[in-house]
Amino acid sequence: MISLESATSVVWGHSALELVVDVSPDGPVGVRTLSAGGPRPDDSRAAQPLVELLVAGEGRARVSHRFSETALGRRMVYAGSARTSDRKWSELHVDVRDERTGLVARTSFRSVDGVGACQIRTKVTNHGAAPVLLQGVTSFAAGFPGVRVEDIDLVRADSEWLGEGRWLRHPLRDDAVPDLNLRLHGQDGRGRFAAVSTGTWSTGTHLPTGGIVDRRSGQTWLWQVEHNGAWRWEVGERLDGAYLALLGPTDIDHQWQHRLLPGESFTTVPVSVAVSEAGLDGAIAALTAHRRELVRPHRDRSGLPVVFNDYMNTLMGDPTTAKLLPLIDSAAAVGAEVFCVDAGWYDNGTSWWDSVGEWQPSQTRFPDGIEEVIARIRDHGMVPGLWLEPEVIGVRSPMADKLPDAAFLQRGGVRLVEHDRYHLDLRHPSAIAHLDEVVDRLVGDLGVGYFKLDYNIDAGAGTDLAADSAGSGLLAHNRAHLEWLDRVLDRYPDLILENCASGAMRMDYALLSRMQLQSTSDQQDFLLYPPIAVSAPMSLLPEQSASWAYPQPDMPDEHFAYSVCTGMLGRLYLSGRLDLMNADQLRSVRTAVRVFQDIRTDLANAVPVWPLGLPGWSDPWLSLALRSGDVTHLAAWRRGGDSAGVTLSLPHLRGRHIDIDVLYPRELPPWTTDWDTDAGSLTLTPTHHDTASARLFRIVTRPTEGSAG
Repeated sequence: MISLESATSVVWGHSALELVVDVSPDGPVGVRTLSAGGPRPDDSRAAQPLVELLVAGEGRARVSHRFSETALGRRMVYAGSARTSDRKWSELHVDVRDERTGLVARTSFRSVDGVGACQIRTKVTNHGAAPVLLQGVTSFAAGFPGVRVEDIDLVRADSEWLGEGRWLRHPLRDDAVPDLNLRLHGQDGRGRFAAVSTGTWSTGTHLPTGGIVDRRSGQTWLWQVEHNGAWRWEVGERLDGAYLALLGPTDIDHQWQHRLLPGESFTTVPVSVAVSEAGLDGAIAALTAHRRELVRPHRDRSGLPVVFNDYMNTLMGDPTTAKLLPLIDSAAAVGAEVFCVDAGWYDNGTSWWDSVGEWQPSQTRFPDGIEEVIARIRDHGMVPGLWLEPEVIGVRSPMADKLPDAAFLQRGGVRLVEHDRYHLDLRHPSAIAHLDEVVDRLVGDLGVGYFKLDYNIDAGAGTDLAADSAGSGLLAHNRAHLEWLDRVLDRYPDLILENCASGAMRMDYALLSRMQLQSTSDQQDFLLYPPIAVSAPMSLLPEQSASWAYPQPDMPDEHFAYSVCTGMLGRLYLSGRLDLMNADQLRSVRTAVRVFQDIRTDLANAVPVWPLGLPGWSDPWLSLALRSGDVTHLAAWRRGGDSAGVTLSLPHLRGRHIDIDVLYPRELPPWTTDWDTDAGSLTLTPTHHDTASARLFRIVTRPTEGSAG
């Protein structure tokens, strides 16, 4: 572990990460370098302050729309540093202070030795005599001295229901940060590219993960904002170069203000930054390793059981005993290890949307009780699961009148309603007591071992009840939600929690550091799903990435396999009418399950690679590879009828001799494979000409001549 301090800089890190913070008295406290330990840039001093604080009564030092050069950020001076460590994490704490207001900010970096990434947050404490109204605090801010803006690519993603994770990579100069000839004007610019998420769908519009790549050197930074609510990240240009600011909620974006009384502290949401000198692939490898350190220990992380869920293109929220029992038998026969009964299990009628919230099993759907269904699941050796949407109460639910008004998010004394549902405020003990009773009853009495936790509304700006602002109330609710999840898993450490929010509208590492897997979409069109599945490892761990595989009895063989392949390079998440399939189709699904069970240990240690680059929504070919040691698992989807082949770039295998085998489907006509050792490229050519198709391959490197073994 590197740990040095001089009169002008603080140096901290380890073999895979080096942080240099300028702390000299004649300039701002700021990050000079955050790198993977490669050569340091020239002696360019940090000019972007480490902490940016927007405070009522102080504002910005120069008017703009960004979180760079706030008055307090420019004014704060170095106040010391400290280092701590435990068996896993090492930490650096850098303190800055403002004499005029008495505010002290501590930015904390934590990292695991050998992992090229760190988690960062900032804690602001009011040591002054007067209250201070916070309007925005960066979790992390830094510039990129020595890197030309003209050489930077911005990597970012848009997202929405059914179209999650649509990644773009383009020069920062293209539209985002135009060349304004700032040196001629002698001033910093005022604009920026900002990705902003409002409300509680943290990934409903843009993703909290982004990055910049220096095309000349390959130096890359990737970041993620780890919050289950509102956030903002921005990249812009200063006179001294590009800068980055990562934040949770702000006043300008999210109606967030926080009144900080003397002696009180406020801590920002955590963010993480990964670094690499080896381009985007190297940075995502570092961020993947870092994510594995962030997630809560759970036996599911090594087991990765195959989940069958009855919803997607199958029962679609209409489960009954008669429909479920044949599906349960068929799911067990193909090798599923968890069976989850999805939405509708609590409804005695046909319209359950606005009546949810009590979570009592339906008596009409299960004439002999849901216990009969749970018992059938358990008798097959599978873990019983149920769909649950804990944070909402339908306007027609009995719970709507049983809970006090203060247990719900409000504005101006009125309960918020969104799509015929109220939203619980998890700061309130009555809301927590209700949810604890539900979980204890379903786990303790019914024996449920898996919850699909869904979330199908967006609370908007938040609640002004017992809060300085709507955004402040929402942030407190968001944090109470995380604390509730922690307590649930403390009580039931083997309970498996799936994160879902209308597909992946809340795919963030505040939640994913706690929950075991993530539904990647609600997309019902099997032809449209692959770009979502292929892009998912940019946002989450492969072993948490649950993309639906929902083959159907009426699908042609190639479409059947195409649908199944979508779920294979991640957490296999099955659905489909298995109970109506013929013997060959069931055999195909059973083969896929066995293949996944064979490769899942590798997946839990794998690093993603995109042989065709990050996927485009309409790309005719898509590919994802997961590499683990000498083994690479590779999937490819041909989405149209073009019979031409495709050439995939696999630079990590360049110069190596390989063996390549198709893992799934084995019963369909094989594709032709042509490996170019010198180029590190693999050409795939389908042997049929008229339909969408997909294949999953295993690639193993052969020992080089003369090597042992």
